[in-house]
Amino acid sequence: MKISHLCLSCFYIDNFSYQENILPRQNKQDGHEVQIIASTETYTSDSRLGYLSPGRYNNEDGIPVVRLGYRKFLPHGIMKKLRMHHGVLELLEEFGPDVILFHGLCGWELLSVADYKKRHPQVRVYADSHEDANNSARNVLSRTVLHKIYYRTILNLALPYIRKILCVSLDTMDFVKNTYGIPESVMDFFPLGGIIDSDEEYNKKRTDIRNSLGLSDQHILIVQAGKMGTKKKILESLRAFQTNKRDNLRLLLIGSFDDRIRDEAQSLVAASENASYLGWKESRELMDYLCAADVYLQPGSQSAIMQNAICHRCAVILDDVPSHKPFVQGNGWLLNSNMILSHVMDSISRNPLQLKQMSETSLAIARKLLDYKKLAARLYE
Repeated sequence: MKISHLCLSCFYIDNFSYQENILPRQNKQDGHEVQIIASTETYTSDSRLGYLSPGRYNNEDGIPVVRLGYRKFLPHGIMKKLRMHHGVLELLEEFGPDVILFHGLCGWELLSVADYKKRHPQVRVYADSHEDANNSARNVLSRTVLHKIYYRTILNLALPYIRKILCVSLDTMDFVKNTYGIPESVMDFFPLGGIIDSDEEYNKKRTDIRNSLGLSDQHILIVQAGKMGTKKKILESLRAFQTNKRDNLRLLLIGSFDDRIRDEAQSLVAASENASYLGWKESRELMDYLCAADVYLQPGSQSAIMQNAICHRCAVILDDVPSHKPFVQGNGWLLNSNMILSHVMDSISRNPLQLKQMSETSLAIARKLLDYKKLAARLYE
C-alpha cells in the first residue's frame, strides 16, 4: 500500500517525535511505501518558526520528503495563511497513493486532494485536526475571516471526498464542529500517541538514565519538558517544588526556556538542591528520560509529550481541561482550584507506593488509546 502524508497546513520538523514524524515511520515499519509532502515551515535550533528551501530528500527514516514553498502572487505573510503550494496534485499523481492523510484542516491544498480523489475514487482520504480554541482563531480577524470564511469554505468543498476527520482531542472536536460546521458523524477521536517499549527496553533505559542521574530506587523523579513559556507554568512548578521539603523528590526540566522567563527560571533552579535543568534534548533521548521518570508534570498548556509520557509508564500531573480527561483515569492528578500542585507533590513524597499502580494504569491507557501501531492501523482499514 502507498500512503501520502501531506503536512501543508502545519510545520514539519525532521528528527522530532510529533505525530507527523511517527505515523509515517510506523507506516513504513508496517511494510508500506510512504511519501511526505510538506511545507517549508520548520522550527530552528532556537525553537523559533523558520523556513527551509524547497527541495527533495529522504528523512531520518529513509522516507522521501518533498518540501514545497508557497505560491508568490501575494506577500509571504499572506500566503503562509492561505497555504497555497505549487504542484501538489502532480506529486500525488506521480506517487499514486492508496491512502492520503492531510494533516490539519486549514489550507487550500485540501482542494487538490479532493481533485485527486475525484480522479481516483478508490483512494481513502483522511484529514486530521489539531486545531482548538487554545491554538487557533485567537483574534477576531483570524476567527472570522480565516477560519469561519476561508478555511471553512475550503473544508466544506472538500468534505464529500474525505472519509473521516481525525481529531486529536475533545477540544478539537468541539472546535471543528463549532467553527467549520462539521457534523460529529464525520469525526473520529484520534489522539496523539506514542511508542510503547517492551518491558526489557523500558527497564534498561530506566536503569541507565537513573544511574547517570545518581538516583536510587527511593528517589521520585518528576520531569517537565518541552518549550517552556509562560503558558507552560514552569515558574509555578518550580515554586511549588520549593515548598516541599522532603528529600525524596527530584525535579528535572528538559527543554528550552522562553526569553521572558529564562532568568527567573534559572534562578529558581539554582536556588533548589533537588531541581535540575538539562536544556534541550533530541526526541529519542527525551523518551529515555521519560522512562526514568516516575511522574510527568504538565500544569499548563497542552503538549504531545504528555502522551509519550503515558506510553513510557509515567504517572501524570496535568491541567484540568476537557482534553486531558481521557488520559487521567486513576494514573495521576488533574490540577484545579481544589487540587493544587504543592499538595500533589506532598502526596507523592509522603506516599510513593501509589506511583507503582499509577504506572501500570498509564501503560494500560497507552495500550488502549495511544499506541501508534494501533493508530496507524486505522488508516489501513
